[in-house]
Amino acid sequence: MAEGWPEDRLSTDAFLGGKLRILQPRDGYRAGIDPVLLAASIPARAGDRVLDLGCGAGVAGLCVARRVEGLRLTGLELQPDYAELARRNAIQNGIEMTVVTGDLAEMPAALREQQFDHVIVNPPYFDRSASTAARDTGRETALGEGTPLAEWVKAAAKRTAPKGHATFIQRSARLPDLLSLMGRHFGSLEVLPLIPRPGRAARLVLLRGRKGGRADFRLHDAWVLHDGASHDGDRENYNTATACILRYGAALPFPA
Repeated sequence: MAEGWPEDRLSTDAFLGGKLRILQPRDGYRAGIDPVLLAASIPARAGDRVLDLGCGAGVAGLCVARRVEGLRLTGLELQPDYAELARRNAIQNGIEMTVVTGDLAEMPAALREQQFDHVIVNPPYFDRSASTAARDTGRETALGEGTPLAEWVKAAAKRTAPKGHATFIQRSARLPDLLSLMGRHFGSLEVLPLIPRPGRAARLVLLRGRKGGRADFRLHDAWVLHDGASHDGDRENYNTATACILRYGAALPFPA
């Protein structure tokens, strides 16, 4: 039993069309498509070291590992009950993953001397000085920015190996702040906007930087998630390319 949750308060949810079975709390923070899209954008290869910073129940890292065999996967999670879920999810999906419980602002000794080829980050989206906190503690920790975004970027930079990459997914409204912060530690910055439908503004962005990179900044064409101008009925209407990512674990093209 995960600390903090009786078994009847957990659900088992299918990701990647059932290729992953993920335990999540029925109440609290529940992963959606954001960590799946983040994972799909990572150009990892067998043997690469991957750190999922703030891994929650492990969805992003496990999605990368399901697509790319032979990774050396590590997760860091602040909340002990979510960290335990990540460990359980790795075991029940037959994926080797080391999960460290700790605060990225006070990096645990187990990670201080390690660096990674890829650091993936799905940090809290909401600055609580301008938004309302969630009632559930776990959900609030996942969504409300208790640790400043600058600390997330600094922690990612310290754990990224030379020539390695750090990739963030974040609300588009936070992109100016994130670009400024990433530019202090990384080069070769590139942004992929994620837009819900053709003609709509981006709600989310993927931002990647390379440790020691020198290439010019790149703003890629937006990735469109849904078909049509509006949602027509009670059904899923992701376009084919996005459905292949969400259902079958396909890669999301985001050149590195």
